[in-house]
Amino acid sequence: MIYSIRYLFSYQKISLQIITYYSVLLLFSGSLLFTTFAYSQKETKSESAKVNEAQKKALRFIVFGDWGRNGEDNQRETSLGMGLVAKTFKPEFIASMGDNFYPNGVRSTGDHNWLASFEEIYTAHSLQTDWYVVLGNHDYKGNPQAEIDYSDIDRRWNMPARYYSKIMFIGNDSTQGVLLVFIDSTPFLSEYYATPEHHVRGQDTAAQRIWLEKTLSEAPSYVKWKFVFGHHPLWTGGGRMKAPETMEMKNLFRPIFEKYHVNVYFCGHEHSLQYIKPEGFTHYFISGAGSETTPAIVHPEGGQFAKSVNGFMDITVKDDQMEVNVINYLGENIYSTIIPHP
Repeated sequence: MIYSIRYLFSYQKISLQIITYYSVLLLFSGSLLFTTFAYSQKETKSESAKVNEAQKKALRFIVFGDWGRNGEDNQRETSLGMGLVAKTFKPEFIASMGDNFYPNGVRSTGDHNWLASFEEIYTAHSLQTDWYVVLGNHDYKGNPQAEIDYSDIDRRWNMPARYYSKIMFIGNDSTQGVLLVFIDSTPFLSEYYATPEHHVRGQDTAAQRIWLEKTLSEAPSYVKWKFVFGHHPLWTGGGRMKAPETMEMKNLFRPIFEKYHVNVYFCGHEHSLQYIKPEGFTHYFISGAGSETTPAIVHPEGGQFAKSVNGFMDITVKDDQMEVNVINYLGENIYSTIIPHP
């Protein structure tokens, strides 16, 4: 009996020691885990601060076009991909390259297409930023003025005129400007005057050309980059590669772009994603895959990339370079390039 009590006392003593040991170990482990977690949190915040700081030193935007199909032909799916990417990318604006409403534009600011093809499609919070818009040939089948007037109705829709310009800055640096020029290309092309459903008559293309040259030539000295946005391409690996309209665009605008050192021309019209760098100063990007897609090949004259897939492009502009990422409708990066500042 005495032996049993002694044994029990000894067992309890050992158990107490074991419990004490593991309690200390658990306390130490918990302290170490908390320290590690706190350090990890601190590191995450530090990395986040670095990302935010990097974003302040760049101008970011998305380019896409040829989208307004009431959600069909992967328009809705592409909008979901854009929203997903924009959530992280945080664009300062979205540039729409025309053919905003198929097949015949809009009749008025109260047209149902505003809801069916725009308001109820691009609903992601990350896409509630400024949209800068140009007209396409399908928009000219409706009432182009209604798309201008809609700027007074929807906060994010920006089209103050059929052609216009704007200067933005890289980060908050007022010495690092980016000139954005939005042109109205449809009235320049002869084929649209032969089709009465395109309401191009009465547009003064000579006045627009004078304005374009003046805007480019009189850019302030702090402007480091010049970007022009329009609907029709000058080069394309799509079905309009040898079309008269493509040759007209090249003859009309290439001399201007070269003379005034336009860094990039962005456009749509061809329903694909393309990058072409022919001889000369200007780079050419086609981003017209907002809904229906059409075949495209890498252009034989300076073609760098071509893909017939729904998607868009995100652009990051810094003082010394710009980065272009081509993103498909699933939000996957399918091509990237970096263009140094010349």
